[in-house]
Amino acid sequence: MTLHSSKRRQLVQGAAAAIALPSLAALAQAPARQLRIGHQKGVLSLLKGRGTLEKRLAPLKVSLKWTEFTAGPVQLEALNVGSIDFGDVGEAPPIFAQAAGAPLAYVAATVPRPQSEAVLVPKGSAIRSVADLKGKKVALNKGSNVHYFLVKLLEKHGLGYGDVNLAFLPPSDARAAFEKGSIDAWVIWDPFLAAAEKTLEAKVLADATDVVGNRAYYFSSLGYAEKNADVIRILTEEIDRVDQWGQTNKSAFAAELSQLWGIPQPVVDVVVGRANYGTRPITKAVLAEQQKIADTFFSLGLIPKKINVLDAAAAGIA
Repeated sequence: MTLHSSKRRQLVQGAAAAIALPSLAALAQAPARQLRIGHQKGVLSLLKGRGTLEKRLAPLKVSLKWTEFTAGPVQLEALNVGSIDFGDVGEAPPIFAQAAGAPLAYVAATVPRPQSEAVLVPKGSAIRSVADLKGKKVALNKGSNVHYFLVKLLEKHGLGYGDVNLAFLPPSDARAAFEKGSIDAWVIWDPFLAAAEKTLEAKVLADATDVVGNRAYYFSSLGYAEKNADVIRILTEEIDRVDQWGQTNKSAFAAELSQLWGIPQPVVDVVVGRANYGTRPITKAVLAEQQKIADTFFSLGLIPKKINVLDAAAAGIA
């Protein structure tokens, strides 16, 4: 009886070990983490081409997948359905995404770039000051960064939002209207801004200096950002390295962007020459800027409800 009991115990222990061993092996070969990056034609595209991010993330066993998009709102929709973990965007689209319930998290932001957006008037226009815009037809892309810029610019110069006649047009249509003379002014950002200056001899009436910051943002999902803070930190550092290289190698930087965008380099030289460089982790102070934009958009009826931008930040931001 004792012998039989001992054999039974040995058999049970052996079976348990046989079951446990594959489990340990499975743990040892657990799938690596993945980082799915959505990008427009810009700094992230250049980072992809350099391959430095892959090298830095290799010790963490993080695999990368890159997907190119045509615009920030499309990237945010991809985030909302769980197709990407990271992307780049301007000031306005994440506000609309948060208002729609997307689980986004702001994780990094560029330094302010106020000279990269402006109000343009045609060569020879009688409009000489912002005050002269009263009663004039002004084109802009509705709900964009320049929409907010125009509101604040008018306020600064004693005009109300209703003092101008707005034409909501995407950049390509606005340029056509500008060329035909069917609008009096156009509020636009680079590289469309630089292209109009170079090819249409358009004049800058006012840029965003001392009006708004005009940052670009990098986003993730709340869940991904909180579980992969190390990955986000490295990614932000690598983006900033591209920025810093661009600042000290402007001609080469413009050449790369010219090829990427399919725009003549003299136009891109203007874009690169007036840009400010640097990307930093997100802070509460920077998100306070976004809150002002969100509040303005709510007051204009562009978003259906008030939002707290801090809800779109991973825990522990400074």
